[in-house]
Amino acid sequence: MDSTPSPSSSSPFDLVSSALGRYIPRGGAAAAAGPADARGGRPTRRGVPDDPAAGRQDQILGVVNLDRALRITRCNLEAPVFAGLDAVAGTPFVDLLPPGDVPTVTRRLRQVLETGEAHVARIQRLRRGDGSELVVSMSILPAAARQEGLTVSLIAMATRLHLYAAETAIGTSLDIGETAQSLAESLLAWGDVAAVDLDFAVWTGEGVTEQTQGRIRLRRAALVPDRAWPEGYVTPGDDLPRDASRLLAQAVRRDDAPQAIVIPDREAVERVLGSPQVMRALVPGDRSAGVACIPLVLDSAAPVVLLGVAEVWRRADRPFRDSELFDLQELVARTAHHVDLARQHQREHTQVLALQRRLLPRTGGDTVEIASVYQPATPDSAGVGGDWVNSFPLPDGRTALVVGDVVGHGLGAAATMGQLSMEARALLSAGLAPDEVLEHLDETVTLLDDSESGLAAGYSALGSTCCIVLYDPVSHRVALASAGHLPPVLVHPDGHAGLLAVRPHPGLGAEFALREPFDVHTFDAPPGSLLALYTDGLVEDPAVSIDEGIGRLADAVATVHPWDALQQAARRVVSTLAPARQRDDVTLLLARMIGYRKGDTATWRLPARYDAPARARERVSALLRQWGAGNYTRDNVLLLVSELVTNAVRFATGPITVRLIRSGHGLLCEVGDTGNGRPRMGRGGLFDDGGRGLHVVHKLTTRWGVRWTDTGKVVWAEVAR
Repeated sequence: MDSTPSPSSSSPFDLVSSALGRYIPRGGAAAAAGPADARGGRPTRRGVPDDPAAGRQDQILGVVNLDRALRITRCNLEAPVFAGLDAVAGTPFVDLLPPGDVPTVTRRLRQVLETGEAHVARIQRLRRGDGSELVVSMSILPAAARQEGLTVSLIAMATRLHLYAAETAIGTSLDIGETAQSLAESLLAWGDVAAVDLDFAVWTGEGVTEQTQGRIRLRRAALVPDRAWPEGYVTPGDDLPRDASRLLAQAVRRDDAPQAIVIPDREAVERVLGSPQVMRALVPGDRSAGVACIPLVLDSAAPVVLLGVAEVWRRADRPFRDSELFDLQELVARTAHHVDLARQHQREHTQVLALQRRLLPRTGGDTVEIASVYQPATPDSAGVGGDWVNSFPLPDGRTALVVGDVVGHGLGAAATMGQLSMEARALLSAGLAPDEVLEHLDETVTLLDDSESGLAAGYSALGSTCCIVLYDPVSHRVALASAGHLPPVLVHPDGHAGLLAVRPHPGLGAEFALREPFDVHTFDAPPGSLLALYTDGLVEDPAVSIDEGIGRLADAVATVHPWDALQQAARRVVSTLAPARQRDDVTLLLARMIGYRKGDTATWRLPARYDAPARARERVSALLRQWGAGNYTRDNVLLLVSELVTNAVRFATGPITVRLIRSGHGLLCEVGDTGNGRPRMGRGGLFDDGGRGLHVVHKLTTRWGVRWTDTGKVVWAEVAR
């Protein structure tokens, strides 16, 4: 190859070539550390400049001169990065190109020859003699005199492309562990071992402030390569020894400003760490090695907050140069904000997941067996969604099953989910019918979406769905109301599975013109029936239609045997249907209907006449003797029934229904009539004749209340046995 000509020449080739001998990338902002200070045992801050020989290793600029026939006339590609390029004077320049690129590059070269306008910064591949390729940024410059041909400058892009690719890869996940692992894998290009240690508060998603830095606790989040490590060496998931955390944090926070440091060899490492335990925990082997420690800082905060430390280890005979330390700092600085984003996502994910867990059913009571499975979306998705499922016994003996899906993900969806779930439970416990509860939820969603608390806050719950199921264990009837939710699956005792016919609905919070009344569907669910409520994350699959997904769920639920443990069966169904990478929450509730035995309930219909209380006492007394109730319980129940029937005769019309239910924890008395007045317990005076009946009911029972029916109301009261 030709030697570099005198810099006095004015041709583009000469100007570029003259710079090659002194071109060295700029050093790091924080200088590499020299040997440890013998007095303090701490790394020094002396700059370690790149020597000329080392600089040539980092040289990335080359130049080639072409004649008008596009043949090489001279070149300067002496940097090691260009080794293997057969740029011989007299050979066509296109011989350096992959065959597929020859037409395009030739056209560009001739265009610059004809127009005299430079073509700059084209990303181009060049072929080496061994068949490998080198990626460069190629600029085509016209010569000073047009007859002299062209000058092609080449900038090797390996380091730049690696930094760009690393930043792109690290930013693809919101999982804190995957983010740290991607960073460690990218750092391995500069050493033999790379590790990322994060503050424990960052790892768990807690808030990180300057005040927490004095008690920093580092946990190893990532380590590459994946291999067997010496005993005692810290591996991912382990906390660093307390002294190691303190030393690393102090080392990179010298002079109150996080800076990268280099400890050049094992002897210096021993002086800095000082403790054999810390040496075993942090030094990856017995060979002499140096380490570069680069702080991960959140520089958007004031003052700067330390998120953790990245370490790159390599053999002592390959010391870190300034340019390499600069590249390491640049990579860590570019990606530190991804670590903080993953921390914030982890914090939000943990908070929402805790709220979700609080809303899961605890028990199904004596008349319904409940099993539920909730799997949050995978951590690198948009965040935990607003799916919820709940089941709870109502005071009147029925059981409520509720499933809902709030639009969106994150804290906004979780807050709305919690509000709707608690509101639904309160309204159902107050005795409202399922369609009435949905009307209230619809109004709540609309109010939450006003200009102040909804869209202005960047979140809207319009279009959320909900399904409410009420199971009466005496009549074995189920009442269902749905607001745009997917239809439940009912498996009959004979094993036949089918979807419940639910009228389509636009969901909660629809525009006024699109609002439709909420229908109540009733159907029989004999003992042994199995009901499945779910959210769309369980049945949605990009490869199949939603109808096919629901059909697969029905087939899976139909395989649940009546004697199977219900919780295990629910997990089996979810594992069969749920995708491996969940982009949405997966929720399933299975309810096996048990109901009351026929001998545990009795119902009588009485005319609303003056003798109704006496007739009710007579029939209830006979039943209590049959059930073997004690005298104290029998007296309380007879007095309670007498008061409730008397009130029904006095204030209502039509027939009176008396129902007595024996449950595991007491007796439930219900008196229904056709009146629409709500009984209220007032503060009657000492000599008042009226209003004493409800005070008697209140004293005799553990709880009592009212629920409304299509024909009137039912007053219920529970008596402990």
